[in-house]
Amino acid sequence: MVFISIIIEAMPFILIGVFISALLQVFVTDQMMRKFIPQNPILGIITASVLGIIFPICECGMVPAIRKLIKKGMPLYVATTFILVGPILNPIVFLSTFTAFQNQPSVTFSRMGLAFLAALVIGLIVFQFVKTNQLREELKQEKNHHHHTHEHHSEKQVKNKVIEVMGHTVSEFFDMGKYLLFGSMIVALLQVYVSQNSLIAIGNSGPFANLAMMGMGFVLSLCSTSDAFVAQSLQSVFSKSSLVGFMVFGPMINIKGVLMMLAVFRTKFVLLLCTLVFVLVFAGTLVLQFIL
Repeated sequence: MVFISIIIEAMPFILIGVFISALLQVFVTDQMMRKFIPQNPILGIITASVLGIIFPICECGMVPAIRKLIKKGMPLYVATTFILVGPILNPIVFLSTFTAFQNQPSVTFSRMGLAFLAALVIGLIVFQFVKTNQLREELKQEKNHHHHTHEHHSEKQVKNKVIEVMGHTVSEFFDMGKYLLFGSMIVALLQVYVSQNSLIAIGNSGPFANLAMMGMGFVLSLCSTSDAFVAQSLQSVFSKSSLVGFMVFGPMINIKGVLMMLAVFRTKFVLLLCTLVFVLVFAGTLVLQFIL
Protein backbone atom coordinates (compact mmCIF):
# COMPACT_ATOMS: atom_id res chain seq x y z
CA MET A 1 0.00 0.00 0.00
CA VAL A 2 2.74 2.47 0.94
CA PHE A 3 4.62 1.64 -2.25
CA ILE A 4 1.59 2.14 -4.49
CA SER A 5 0.49 5.36 -2.79
CA ILE A 6 3.93 6.95 -3.24
CA ILE A 7 3.97 5.93 -6.91
CA ILE A 8 0.47 7.24 -7.58
CA GLU A 9 1.22 10.60 -5.95
CA ALA A 10 4.47 11.04 -7.87
CA MET A 11 3.37 9.87 -11.32
CA PRO A 12 1.57 12.99 -12.64
CA PHE A 13 4.44 15.26 -11.56
CA ILE A 14 7.01 13.08 -13.29
CA LEU A 15 4.98 12.97 -16.51
CA ILE A 16 4.80 16.76 -16.68
CA GLY A 17 8.53 17.08 -16.00
CA VAL A 18 9.48 14.58 -18.68
CA PHE A 19 7.27 16.20 -21.27
CA ILE A 20 8.76 19.66 -20.65
CA SER A 21 12.27 18.23 -20.74
CA ALA A 22 11.47 16.74 -24.16
CA LEU A 23 10.10 20.06 -25.46
CA LEU A 24 13.28 21.80 -24.30
CA GLN A 25 15.39 19.19 -26.03
CA VAL A 26 13.62 19.58 -29.37
CA PHE A 27 12.84 23.31 -29.56
CA VAL A 28 15.62 25.24 -27.78
CA THR A 29 18.51 26.07 -30.12
CA ASP A 30 22.13 26.96 -29.34
CA GLN A 31 21.59 30.59 -30.34
CA MET A 32 18.63 31.04 -28.00
CA MET A 33 20.74 29.64 -25.20
CA ARG A 34 23.65 32.02 -25.79
CA LYS A 35 21.45 35.08 -26.02
CA PHE A 36 19.54 34.14 -22.94
CA ILE A 37 22.34 33.88 -20.37
CA PRO A 38 23.65 37.24 -19.02
CA GLN A 39 27.43 37.74 -18.82
CA ASN A 40 27.40 38.95 -15.22
CA PRO A 41 27.96 35.93 -12.91
CA ILE A 42 25.38 36.88 -10.28
CA LEU A 43 22.76 37.65 -12.93
CA GLY A 44 23.71 34.41 -14.68
CA ILE A 45 23.19 32.43 -11.48
CA ILE A 46 19.88 34.13 -10.75
CA THR A 47 18.82 33.42 -14.35
CA ALA A 48 19.70 29.77 -13.81
CA SER A 49 17.60 29.71 -10.66
CA VAL A 50 14.69 31.22 -12.55
CA LEU A 51 15.21 28.77 -15.41
CA GLY A 52 13.91 26.10 -13.08
CA ILE A 53 10.66 28.05 -12.85
CA ILE A 54 10.36 28.20 -16.63
CA PHE A 55 11.52 24.63 -17.28
CA PRO A 56 10.28 22.45 -14.45
CA ILE A 57 12.52 19.44 -15.06
CA CYS A 58 12.86 16.88 -12.32
CA GLU A 59 16.48 16.17 -11.44
CA CYS A 60 16.19 12.91 -13.37
CA GLY A 61 15.84 14.87 -16.59
CA MET A 62 18.24 17.56 -15.50
CA VAL A 63 21.62 16.01 -16.21
CA PRO A 64 20.90 14.87 -19.78
CA ALA A 65 19.36 18.28 -20.53
CA ILE A 66 22.32 20.13 -19.02
CA ARG A 67 24.90 18.30 -21.10
CA LYS A 68 23.12 19.60 -24.20
CA LEU A 69 22.88 23.12 -22.79
CA ILE A 70 26.59 23.32 -21.91
CA LYS A 71 27.38 22.26 -25.46
CA LYS A 72 24.95 24.89 -26.69
CA GLY A 73 27.01 27.52 -24.89
CA MET A 74 25.75 27.67 -21.31
CA PRO A 75 28.63 28.56 -18.90
CA LEU A 76 29.55 25.87 -16.37
CA TYR A 77 28.65 27.90 -13.27
CA VAL A 78 25.19 28.63 -14.67
CA ALA A 79 24.74 24.96 -15.58
CA THR A 80 25.86 23.93 -12.09
CA THR A 81 23.34 26.25 -10.46
CA PHE A 82 20.64 24.97 -12.77
CA ILE A 83 21.40 21.30 -11.99
CA LEU A 84 21.25 21.97 -8.26
CA VAL A 85 18.39 24.38 -7.96
CA GLY A 86 16.27 23.52 -11.02
CA PRO A 87 14.80 20.38 -9.48
CA ILE A 88 13.59 22.33 -6.43
CA LEU A 89 12.81 25.89 -7.50
CA ASN A 90 10.04 25.10 -9.91
CA PRO A 91 6.26 25.39 -9.84
CA ILE A 92 5.60 21.64 -9.91
CA VAL A 93 7.81 20.97 -6.88
CA PHE A 94 6.46 24.04 -5.11
CA LEU A 95 2.94 22.75 -5.66
CA SER A 96 3.69 19.20 -4.58
CA THR A 97 5.51 20.42 -1.43
CA PHE A 98 2.71 22.84 -0.66
CA THR A 99 0.14 20.06 -1.11
CA ALA A 100 2.07 17.71 1.15
CA PHE A 101 2.57 20.32 3.89
CA GLN A 102 -0.70 22.22 3.57
CA ASN A 103 -0.87 23.06 7.26
CA GLN A 104 2.79 24.18 7.43
CA PRO A 105 3.62 26.56 4.59
CA SER A 106 6.85 27.54 6.37
CA VAL A 107 8.30 24.15 5.39
CA THR A 108 7.68 24.83 1.70
CA PHE A 109 9.23 28.30 1.84
CA SER A 110 12.22 27.07 3.85
CA ARG A 111 12.83 24.41 1.22
CA MET A 112 12.79 26.94 -1.62
CA GLY A 113 14.88 29.51 0.26
CA LEU A 114 17.60 27.12 1.39
CA ALA A 115 17.86 25.61 -2.10
CA PHE A 116 18.24 29.03 -3.67
CA LEU A 117 20.89 30.25 -1.21
CA ALA A 118 22.95 27.06 -1.43
CA ALA A 119 22.91 27.11 -5.23
CA LEU A 120 23.78 30.81 -5.34
CA VAL A 121 26.87 30.29 -3.18
CA ILE A 122 27.96 27.19 -5.10
CA GLY A 123 27.44 28.91 -8.44
CA LEU A 124 29.68 31.78 -7.34
CA ILE A 125 32.35 29.38 -6.06
CA VAL A 126 32.36 27.52 -9.40
CA PHE A 127 32.50 30.81 -11.30
CA GLN A 128 35.44 31.98 -9.20
CA PHE A 129 37.54 28.83 -8.99
CA VAL A 130 36.67 26.39 -11.77
CA LYS A 131 38.04 27.77 -15.00
CA THR A 132 38.59 24.65 -17.12
CA ASN A 133 36.17 22.52 -19.10
CA GLN A 134 34.70 19.91 -16.76
CA LEU A 135 32.85 17.83 -19.34
CA ARG A 136 34.25 14.39 -19.97
CA GLU A 137 36.09 14.51 -23.27
CA GLU A 138 34.45 11.60 -25.01
CA LEU A 139 31.26 13.63 -25.32
CA LYS A 140 32.62 15.56 -28.28
CA GLN A 141 31.75 12.84 -30.76
CA GLU A 142 28.04 13.26 -30.14
CA LYS A 143 27.94 16.67 -31.76
CA ASN A 144 27.68 15.17 -35.19
CA HIS A 145 24.41 13.34 -34.60
CA HIS A 146 21.99 16.22 -34.48
CA HIS A 147 22.33 18.01 -37.78
CA HIS A 148 20.23 16.10 -40.25
CA THR A 149 16.57 17.13 -39.90
CA HIS A 150 16.66 20.69 -41.24
CA GLU A 151 16.22 20.27 -45.01
CA HIS A 152 12.57 19.26 -45.25
CA HIS A 153 9.42 21.31 -45.70
CA SER A 154 8.02 23.02 -42.65
CA GLU A 155 4.94 20.79 -42.50
CA LYS A 156 7.02 17.66 -42.40
CA GLN A 157 9.30 19.34 -39.90
CA VAL A 158 6.47 20.06 -37.46
CA LYS A 159 5.33 16.46 -37.73
CA ASN A 160 8.89 15.28 -37.13
CA LYS A 161 9.25 17.54 -34.10
CA VAL A 162 6.03 16.27 -32.55
CA ILE A 163 7.21 12.69 -33.06
CA GLU A 164 10.61 13.63 -31.63
CA VAL A 165 9.02 15.19 -28.51
CA MET A 166 6.89 12.09 -27.98
CA GLY A 167 9.91 9.84 -28.42
CA HIS A 168 11.94 11.78 -25.86
CA THR A 169 9.00 11.85 -23.46
CA VAL A 170 8.45 8.12 -23.58
CA SER A 171 12.11 7.16 -23.26
CA GLU A 172 12.74 9.59 -20.39
CA PHE A 173 9.57 8.50 -18.65
CA PHE A 174 10.71 4.89 -18.61
CA ASP A 175 14.19 5.98 -17.66
CA MET A 176 12.90 7.89 -14.62
CA GLY A 177 10.19 5.40 -13.84
CA LYS A 178 12.86 2.84 -12.93
CA TYR A 179 14.36 5.19 -10.38
CA LEU A 180 10.98 6.11 -8.95
CA LEU A 181 9.95 2.45 -8.52
CA PHE A 182 13.27 1.69 -6.87
CA GLY A 183 13.05 4.69 -4.50
CA SER A 184 9.43 4.04 -3.59
CA MET A 185 10.20 0.41 -2.86
CA ILE A 186 13.02 1.36 -0.46
CA VAL A 187 10.83 3.93 1.29
CA ALA A 188 7.98 1.45 1.61
CA LEU A 189 10.37 -1.16 3.06
CA LEU A 190 11.81 1.41 5.48
CA GLN A 191 8.39 2.53 6.61
CA VAL A 192 7.14 -1.01 7.15
CA TYR A 193 10.23 -2.68 8.62
CA VAL A 194 12.11 0.03 10.50
CA SER A 195 10.33 0.44 13.80
CA GLN A 196 8.87 3.86 14.54
CA ASN A 197 10.76 3.89 17.83
CA SER A 198 14.19 3.62 16.27
CA LEU A 199 13.22 6.34 13.79
CA ILE A 200 11.98 8.54 16.63
CA ALA A 201 15.28 8.04 18.44
CA ILE A 202 17.15 9.37 15.39
CA GLY A 203 14.48 11.98 14.67
CA ASN A 204 14.78 13.61 18.08
CA SER A 205 18.54 13.80 18.16
CA GLY A 206 18.96 17.37 16.90
CA PRO A 207 21.76 17.84 14.34
CA PHE A 208 22.07 14.08 13.92
CA ALA A 209 18.48 13.94 12.66
CA ASN A 210 19.38 16.48 9.98
CA LEU A 211 22.33 14.33 8.89
CA ALA A 212 20.22 11.18 8.97
CA MET A 213 17.54 12.71 6.77
CA MET A 214 20.11 14.13 4.34
CA GLY A 215 21.63 10.66 4.16
CA MET A 216 18.20 9.24 3.50
CA GLY A 217 17.64 11.78 0.72
CA PHE A 218 20.91 10.68 -0.85
CA VAL A 219 20.14 6.96 -0.66
CA LEU A 220 16.48 7.09 -1.65
CA SER A 221 17.17 9.25 -4.70
CA LEU A 222 13.52 10.23 -4.97
CA CYS A 223 12.22 12.55 -7.61
CA SER A 224 12.02 16.12 -6.30
CA THR A 225 8.41 16.19 -7.47
CA SER A 226 7.44 13.37 -5.13
CA ASP A 227 9.82 13.52 -2.16
CA ALA A 228 7.58 15.97 -0.31
CA PHE A 229 4.96 13.24 0.09
CA VAL A 230 7.59 10.94 1.59
CA ALA A 231 8.82 13.69 3.91
CA GLN A 232 5.26 14.42 4.96
CA SER A 233 4.73 10.77 5.94
CA LEU A 234 7.71 11.14 8.31
CA GLN A 235 6.74 14.46 9.87
CA SER A 236 5.34 12.86 13.03
CA VAL A 237 8.84 11.53 13.69
CA PHE A 238 11.36 14.03 12.31
CA SER A 239 11.88 17.71 13.01
CA LYS A 240 10.90 20.18 10.30
CA SER A 241 14.48 21.30 9.78
CA SER A 242 15.59 17.72 9.10
CA LEU A 243 12.71 17.24 6.63
CA VAL A 244 13.84 20.40 4.82
CA GLY A 245 17.37 18.94 4.75
CA PHE A 246 15.94 15.79 3.18
CA MET A 247 14.01 17.77 0.55
CA VAL A 248 16.93 20.05 -0.37
CA PHE A 249 19.91 17.69 -0.21
CA GLY A 250 18.14 14.69 -1.78
CA PRO A 251 17.19 16.39 -5.07
CA MET A 252 20.58 18.09 -5.35
CA ILE A 253 22.80 15.13 -4.52
CA ASN A 254 21.59 11.54 -4.62
CA ILE A 255 22.80 8.17 -5.82
CA LYS A 256 21.18 8.24 -9.24
CA GLY A 257 22.04 11.91 -9.79
CA VAL A 258 25.70 11.43 -8.89
CA LEU A 259 25.94 8.44 -11.23
CA MET A 260 24.45 10.52 -14.04
CA MET A 261 26.76 13.46 -13.23
CA LEU A 262 29.79 11.19 -13.28
CA ALA A 263 28.82 10.16 -16.80
CA VAL A 264 28.88 13.82 -17.89
CA PHE A 265 31.40 15.64 -15.64
CA ARG A 266 34.88 14.86 -14.38
CA THR A 267 35.05 13.00 -11.10
CA LYS A 268 36.87 15.76 -9.17
CA PHE A 269 34.24 18.28 -10.16
CA VAL A 270 31.40 16.00 -9.04
CA LEU A 271 33.16 15.46 -5.69
CA LEU A 272 33.58 19.21 -5.27
CA LEU A 273 29.88 19.74 -5.90
CA CYS A 274 28.85 17.00 -3.46
CA THR A 275 31.04 18.44 -0.73
CA LEU A 276 29.82 22.01 -1.19
CA VAL A 277 26.16 20.98 -1.23
CA PHE A 278 26.63 18.84 1.86
CA VAL A 279 28.29 21.61 3.89
CA LEU A 280 25.85 24.35 2.87
CA VAL A 281 22.66 22.33 3.27
CA PHE A 282 23.73 20.96 6.65
CA ALA A 283 24.60 24.46 7.86
CA GLY A 284 21.21 25.64 6.56
CA THR A 285 19.32 22.96 8.49
CA LEU A 286 21.14 23.95 11.70
CA VAL A 287 19.95 27.52 11.24
CA LEU A 288 16.41 26.35 10.43
CA GLN A 289 16.23 24.38 13.68
CA PHE A 290 15.87 27.71 15.46
CA ILE A 291 13.38 29.16 12.98
CA LEU A 292 10.94 26.36 12.19
